[in-house]
Amino acid sequence: MTPKQLSSIRVVTGDGARWITDCVNEFTPECERCIDPFHVVEWAMEALDEVRREAWREAHAKAVQAEKANPRGRGRPKADDPEAQSIADAKAKAEQIKKSAFTLGKAQEHLTENQKLKLAMIAENDKRLYRAYSLKEHLRLLLKHKDIAEAEAELKRWLWRSSHSRISAFKELYKKIKRHKNHILNTIRLGMSNARIEATNKKIKLIIRKAYGFRNIQNMLDMVYLVCSNLRVQLPNRKMKLVRSA
Repeated sequence: MTPKQLSSIRVVTGDGARWITDCVNEFTPECERCIDPFHVVEWAMEALDEVRREAWREAHAKAVQAEKANPRGRGRPKADDPEAQSIADAKAKAEQIKKSAFTLGKAQEHLTENQKLKLAMIAENDKRLYRAYSLKEHLRLLLKHKDIAEAEAELKRWLWRSSHSRISAFKELYKKIKRHKNHILNTIRLGMSNARIEATNKKIKLIIRKAYGFRNIQNMLDMVYLVCSNLRVQLPNRKMKLVRSA
């Protein structure tokens, strides 16, 4: 790019890759660097899933240990057998954590009644995992703030919570968020989002996967233009539907 083109760039938004920041600092030092909210939430999701897997491993180990400590013979145990009930409860807890990935990853306002019940059980039985979920939701919601002062105050509060959470995955996330704090605040202040680009990229990846690859790049480009644009092809023996522009 020419110096004139570089000087015309006002904002660069993307993920938190260091090479992007290095390029911005070197070639467009006057523009503002932003981090897309999708990637920030994705970092929190990865940290949360790490906590979930760790919780499952611990619960599974306890269930196996309980079963080894109380071996039983053939046949069903009695209904009032406390040892059998204890083993069943341990297994149920491990299974509940294992199948909670979708619930924990979902936004709280979109949970179904069954998912709300599952989340309430996690809150009661695994305080650490629920605390991790709460931190993920706190970060997701503060990114939606329109007022930059409120967003900065909430981000400061989140940083304090995560640094004192006693959860190693979120302590690591704390360092990452703190390193990109100004870039995240730029995103909120400017209202930037890569959502449309990310959606288009996902469509293109799906096109390539469905086709099992293309013989040449032009065939792929033709299909991308067909799917991701407003091109309308009239098929034989079918009437063309009129589309009103907004």
